[in-house]
Amino acid sequence: MRLVTPDNIRKLQRKLYLKAKQESNFRFYSLYDKIHRPDILEHAYRLVKANRGKPGIDGISFDDIERNGGLSRFLPELGKALQERKYKASPVRRALIPKPDGSKRPLGSLLRVSQIQSSIHDRVVQMATKIVIEPIFEADFVDHSYGFRPKRSQHDAVAAITYAMNTGHTQVIDADLSKYFDTIPHTKLLKIVAERICDKAILHLIKMWLKAPIIEEDKDGKRKTVGGGKKSRRGTPQGGVISPLLSNLYIHILDRIWVRNGLPSKYRARIIRYADDFVVLCKGDVEQPLALIRKVLDRLELTLNTTKTRIVNSLEESFVFLGFEFQMCRSFRSGKYYPNTQPARKSLLKIKAEVKELTKREHTMIPMDDIISKLNKKLVGWVEYFHYGNCSSSFSRLKFYIENRVAAHLGCRHKIRSFQSSVKEYNSKRLYNEYGLYKIPETAGWKKVHASK
Repeated sequence: MRLVTPDNIRKLQRKLYLKAKQESNFRFYSLYDKIHRPDILEHAYRLVKANRGKPGIDGISFDDIERNGGLSRFLPELGKALQERKYKASPVRRALIPKPDGSKRPLGSLLRVSQIQSSIHDRVVQMATKIVIEPIFEADFVDHSYGFRPKRSQHDAVAAITYAMNTGHTQVIDADLSKYFDTIPHTKLLKIVAERICDKAILHLIKMWLKAPIIEEDKDGKRKTVGGGKKSRRGTPQGGVISPLLSNLYIHILDRIWVRNGLPSKYRARIIRYADDFVVLCKGDVEQPLALIRKVLDRLELTLNTTKTRIVNSLEESFVFLGFEFQMCRSFRSGKYYPNTQPARKSLLKIKAEVKELTKREHTMIPMDDIISKLNKKLVGWVEYFHYGNCSSSFSRLKFYIENRVAAHLGCRHKIRSFQSSVKEYNSKRLYNEYGLYKIPETAGWKKVHASK
């Protein structure tokens, strides 16, 4: 269930937003006292808890907090520490999580992955800070930025891409930033924050979180510092409560230059950005927009990944963004081109791999109800995201694959020797009616998406 922002907090956010919107050069100097307000801390705690994160490096869970004196003790103590300027950020934990190609990458505990977390008290303070300062920066953010912003989603970004393609922007710069979160310079980031916020106490909080030591545990449980600390000069560890806002704010400089200089009309080009991922869709020449982007990124001490950044003619080939594949296709009926939007091949392979893992032979000893429950949970989430655009063909193929995998799994359970016999015995009607398998829709997702807005 989505948490509703209390009226008193919403009014504060609205006031800050309007002030920032009306005066683009105004600097906010008295915000720290808002962060340790009891109502804001309580709302921040409930938002953090709703994310269902695990304990941080201190091992303290939500149950521990609520068992040992509850919020009536935890929040006043945290508020007092903030008020008396005694709050200190805890180290963050790093773990290695698998990438799609089988390799692993290290991530600081500011990553939004369930098994990797900062301390709960740090998350609460970060959330309280975000509640207060986000409306200020929201007033500055541009329309073509969609990532980690209130009332904006991946589907909004996808819709913007299809609209641009439909209006003739078919030449695409498919951009990829090289190690964006690891390379953001602290000094420049803090200067950008200070353009709007001159409250030294808040700037100090952000600096603490940027320079928090990163701790890693080996297989024996021994801890060692592997990064961060006072000497660190770069990087915003991914996934923290405040990190998406900070990373958005830094790359916003590119957005600001693009809009203020009238480049959409000058270059006949549109930027669609979701956090550090962005594409530039052009009606004509792509070299000038690309040269400008390189110049701005160089000023920001960021670089494009040359191996992954490419120029695409969407009339001839596809490109992938946010898990979707885009390409201009010709209609057999009218002969006109239209933007085809469907789940990317990698997205389909990933969900198929997860289905395969859940239904493999070794799991025949697990109760079938448990397998169906886990399978349905994954499928519902995947469908909710990808039920968009021209998805019907992809969904039909996936539906066929799932039915066969589940039928084969049931055949193994009941000692049916052949795959054909298993599929015949456990037909689709039986899978849905008797076993409760989630039925993937086979219709396009346009109506569903637009109806939800």
